[in-house]
Amino acid sequence: MTKKKRMPNSIRKFIRKEKARIRREVLDIKEQEKLISELYEKIHPIKSDKVSVKQPNKIKQDDN
Repeated sequence: MTKKKRMPNSIRKFIRKEKARIRREVLDIKEQEKLISELYEKIHPIKSDKVSVKQPNKIKQDDN
């Protein structure tokens, strides 16, 4: 049997405090859910099915 990987305690504590702050400050339930899901995306972006690959910045060349 393999154990599930868990987040470190410091990250779990950060998420818990941020969720409490969001719930205190934002009264709209839909907005709370949106902000909490964004919080999880910041912490663990690989969890979503869509893996976004950032494109390298293109350097603009002036045609002088």
